[in-house]
Amino acid sequence: MKTFSLSRSTGAGKPDVAGFFDPRTFSVQYVVSDPVSRRCAIIDPVLDFDEKSGATATHHADELLAYVKEQGLEVQWILDTHPHADHFSAARYLKERTGAPTAIGKHVVEVQALWKGIYHWPDFPADGRQWDRLFAEGDTFRIGELEASVMFSPGHTLASITYVIGDAAFVHDTLFQPDFGTARADFPGGDAHQLWRSIQAILALPGETRLFTGHDYMPGGREPEWESTVAEQRSRNPHLAGMTQDDYVALREQRDSELPMPKLILHSLQVNTRGGRLPEPEANGRRYLKIPLDALEGAAWD
Repeated sequence: MKTFSLSRSTGAGKPDVAGFFDPRTFSVQYVVSDPVSRRCAIIDPVLDFDEKSGATATHHADELLAYVKEQGLEVQWILDTHPHADHFSAARYLKERTGAPTAIGKHVVEVQALWKGIYHWPDFPADGRQWDRLFAEGDTFRIGELEASVMFSPGHTLASITYVIGDAAFVHDTLFQPDFGTARADFPGGDAHQLWRSIQAILALPGETRLFTGHDYMPGGREPEWESTVAEQRSRNPHLAGMTQDDYVALREQRDSELPMPKLILHSLQVNTRGGRLPEPEANGRRYLKIPLDALEGAAWD
């Protein structure tokens, strides 16, 4: 199975994009680098977690660090597009290893407030302090000589953002590959109308813009893929081509009503709303996750 690919820069101001696929969570991590300065950003890194044994590991994050070292890159940013519901974020671990600042969208505070109630964390600081920078719509930053900007892209979550870096856009869980469709919008704080508007803003980017998705579920058993273009999504995505907003919302809500909750949603959000920090060890030296019962709809028997 293909788990790595490199999308090369095609000119000045355009990044190299290395994608790393995790078959366990169907998620894609990225190292986005400036070929001139050799500086890079890591986007949506995965901290390994085995829900059956409770074990954690850093295999995937270490793979990113090995690539960075091999290519002679310097990590300038560690970026999350949103608090993920299906895997743990390795942002904190990578910050400890590299010293690079972490960032996410500023609306993460709304996600924190929502899950603070679900987990009954009365003392949890739901103010985004767990990251070094909170990005707003239209904010800009640099990765070496590359210009990067932020698009607020809610719908899948309250806090989702898209990073546009040169001719590449990292669209997280909004769009999937053109043969699969779009992301669900039924998590707490999700909204199909908002997701449609966010996707339309992404599709207003130039047609040749490279789009990099957060997951791939390999429809039909094909090899994993995670790169497309705006033009391909406009013409081929079955959830978008020829659709109106009303059509899309009806389709999305029907599909979402048939989907179970992700198996790690209650595990991962208590890590990812903390910026990738695991719970503090208790008196016996062990860390514990707290699983609220009867907190979400979407049970397997519904």
